[in-house]
Amino acid sequence: QVQLVESGGGLVQAGGSLRLSCAASGRTFSSYAMGWFRQAPGKEREFVAAITWSNGNTYYADSVKGRFTISRDNAQNTVSLEMNSLKPEDTAVYYCAARRSLAGRITSRYAYDLWGQGTQVTVSS
Repeated sequence: QVQLVESGGGLVQAGGSLRLSCAASGRTFSSYAMGWFRQAPGKEREFVAAITWSNGNTYYADSVKGRFTISRDNAQNTVSLEMNSLKPEDTAVYYCAARRSLAGRITSRYAYDLWGQGTQVTVSS
């Protein structure tokens, strides 16, 4: 069974930086794109960023554009999310997800069919 594992979460002060990583354990798999989503208590899981494996095209939510950077390492089959200028409203559980289907929009959580367990990111005021 393939499993995505996130790491790098933690507690940071507002204005600080944090780098999240996502790696696959177990059986390898192929996917069209990888994405990062986040979910705060009482809120829907929302799109943060995505990147395609082939061309490295990136997509960002308006709320994080200019502050977050998604990248991929094809050799290691890992994806990272560099988060800068963090704000308290960035506090959430961050999930790594794989899109193995081309159906739907890359920004939609329903376009992804493999998810990690999530890693907590807390930004203090």
